[in-house]
Amino acid sequence: MPKKKVPQPAWLTEPEKDNYPAAKSYLNLIYSPRMSERLVAGLRRAPNARFKAKDIFRASGLSLLGVSNYHIEKDQKKIKGGVALSPILLVRDRNNGKVIVADGYHRLCAVYTYDEDAWIPCKIA
Repeated sequence: MPKKKVPQPAWLTEPEKDNYPAAKSYLNLIYSPRMSERLVAGLRRAPNARFKAKDIFRASGLSLLGVSNYHIEKDQKKIKGGVALSPILLVRDRNNGKVIVADGYHRLCAVYTYDEDAWIPCKIA
């Protein structure tokens, strides 16, 4: 039996402008505003990187959201329609040995539902 063709997501080369304020808003919940500002500045300067979806999940310790989530459904439609997704923004939490998904959690979940081995473009600070 032939394998089912899995949609391959298209990716923008750089995160969208609104991704950085979204990351800062989230990081402000974890860090001081000053540290959040530094981390976002580091993300802006960070080179492009790629990691497999399953490895990002393992490093973050996050759970996969259900496919019935509105934001995941929206990103899945983008993938099926060939609309490019924004790279995700990651922060290394060295104190806890984890990776924080500062922006792009729903995109990560949407891609993972199609292919856990998919390479995800990101910036990591």
